[in-house]
Amino acid sequence: MKTNKLILGIIICLFLIPNSSIAAERWLEGYKKVLVIGAHPDDPETMCGGTMLKLKAMGVEVVSVYLTSGEAGIKGKTHEESRTIRQAEARQACEVMGVRPMFMTQIDGNAEVNKQRYAEMLALIKAEKPDMVITHWPIDSHRDHRVCAVLVYDAWRQSGYSFDLYYGEVMTGLQTQNFTPTLWVDITDYHNKKIEAYMCHQSQGMDEVKEYHDSMERMRGMECQTHHAEAFIKQNWGK
Repeated sequence: MKTNKLILGIIICLFLIPNSSIAAERWLEGYKKVLVIGAHPDDPETMCGGTMLKLKAMGVEVVSVYLTSGEAGIKGKTHEESRTIRQAEARQACEVMGVRPMFMTQIDGNAEVNKQRYAEMLALIKAEKPDMVITHWPIDSHRDHRVCAVLVYDAWRQSGYSFDLYYGEVMTGLQTQNFTPTLWVDITDYHNKKIEAYMCHQSQGMDEVKEYHDSMERMRGMECQTHHAEAFIKQNWGK
């Protein structure tokens, strides 16, 4: 009897735990152009650099969009100096990944939600015509992350749901809160290249970020039965 219960338990677990060949692969199929919109330089790379690399390998056009240029991100530097440094780091990271960078006009630490900013985000997305957009989880602890998510969400609605919208995570527990993923991407083959990309942001002291994201990727990997994974939540229609 105990043996039968054990076997039944194993079978149930196999159904409940996502299989990497299904949960971490098939939902990516069919996309042609993806925008990853992060609040600061290094956000797209850390949030989903492995997925960006995998999509590129699948023949998808990938664009890394930065809401701000990290103007407040280097102690002792002016906004202009920081912008120059951090844009250069972002371009280097994008070169490592083989993706195109785009910089929006908001200011690090002072990102806004207003009529003009809604229009700016909508105009960018309409011009780029993606069929997938990945951005921040809307209740991240960082204000700029929340602003970014709200602007993208509004553009999704105003564009008539013209693209699939996904949320990713960054430094979960410290920045991303209450994130329960429903989709996974096996990035084991791209793990080292992702690190190479986000370590280009030398001005940010990326060792702590690497520690967080290594742990997150291993945890998400266990959830989909692989070594390293990134996780996402898809925004459902809410007309």
